[in-house]
Amino acid sequence: MSVYTKTGDKGETGLYTGERVKKNSLRVSAYGAVDEAAGALSLARGLSEKAEVKEKIFAFQKLLPLLMADLASLNQEPMIMSAHIEQIEREMDEIEGKLPPLKCFIISGNTKGGGALDLARGILRRAEREYLTLKEAESVHDVDGIFMNRLSDYVFLLMRMEENV
Repeated sequence: MSVYTKTGDKGETGLYTGERVKKNSLRVSAYGAVDEAAGALSLARGLSEKAEVKEKIFAFQKLLPLLMADLASLNQEPMIMSAHIEQIEREMDEIEGKLPPLKCFIISGNTKGGGALDLARGILRRAEREYLTLKEAESVHDVDGIFMNRLSDYVFLLMRMEENV
């Protein structure tokens, strides 16, 4: 099978559930932003100097295709579940318990991995905004919005782990 299919040559793409939509639709913008974040997380994992951070990024990366599938689907039960949110919250509590109290704004970039994680955090914030814009126009799963609200905070904590701040 060829990488190019020519099915998108006229500006449309297929959703996970098979429907055809414009490539610049709100839905494609939302899951596209999550895809960008996944790429930034790949960079962060490659640049990270801490094995524990690399492992957490990798585990986190495995959840993003589920979120993208939800955003790229119509009339399908969500793949992201409340259990995913609960797991991330438990990990966030664990990570935060190991870090010094936050007393000021943090400027990342003390390490390459930390800088890449901060980039991913910013992209995840944009992805959440794209989701909210989509939600105003179309039906989406509420659980995805809650999950997305946790994502950038989780990555922020990973950046703090990486940079010891």
